[in-house]
Amino acid sequence: MRHVLILGGTTEARRLAELLAPEARTDGTRGVRLRVTSSLAGRVARPVPPPGEVRIGGFGGPEGMARWLRTHGVDALIDATHPFAGTISLHAAEAAASAHVPLLAVRRPGWVPGPGDVWHSAGSLEEVAGLLPGLGRSVFLTTGRTGLAAFAGVAEARFLVRCVDPPTGPVPPYAEVLLDRGPFTLDGERGLLHRHRIDVLVTKDSGGRATAPKLAAAREAGVPVVVVRRPPVPEDVPHVPSPEEAARWVLSR
Repeated sequence: MRHVLILGGTTEARRLAELLAPEARTDGTRGVRLRVTSSLAGRVARPVPPPGEVRIGGFGGPEGMARWLRTHGVDALIDATHPFAGTISLHAAEAAASAHVPLLAVRRPGWVPGPGDVWHSAGSLEEVAGLLPGLGRSVFLTTGRTGLAAFAGVAEARFLVRCVDPPTGPVPPYAEVLLDRGPFTLDGERGLLHRHRIDVLVTKDSGGRATAPKLAAAREAGVPVVVVRRPPVPEDVPHVPSPEEAARWVLSR
């Protein structure tokens, strides 16, 4: 039985675990026996568990991950983490090389501005905080609950902060927290922008469809968007854009 470790916590990771379950396979690979373990960072209080085995928590750096790969007899490692989980991707590349385990990354395509979009690019949340006073005073902040301290000194604007779990650190002085989890609808995002009179949207370039409707709603409303660029990832790691392609990679080995 081959052991596959999925570094997850994303929609793609859960979908991959589902595709690798024997009952989901209809292409003649149901006889391929796999042990699938999904690793979650533990940053979400109530994660939706994927099929198969689940471990929660960090590994203790690349050395700890390499040790885990060896100890548990992992035959293939899939990095299906969030595009902004840059550190774990770097650790995965180092650990896989050290433990001589094949590694594949699932990297969802980033968002691309279209006609009518007014986008501003930023390299960090701190850079975003410096841009905001000149862009708007009613900010829809959709960058998650971590990193909010970057906006703790922005008193010129009020913030609508949307995240899955309540923030635990400093928040902007004028902030309303909206606890919600995607996927979101275009109608819902339109209504939210209208009710809160949003005049600037801040997001990370997470990609994917689950949270993309906010971009369409902003375009329709003429609301500018500040997009935080993705952190660098190891360029020499083979990657695919979808869990379906990752499943084919695993099953063909």
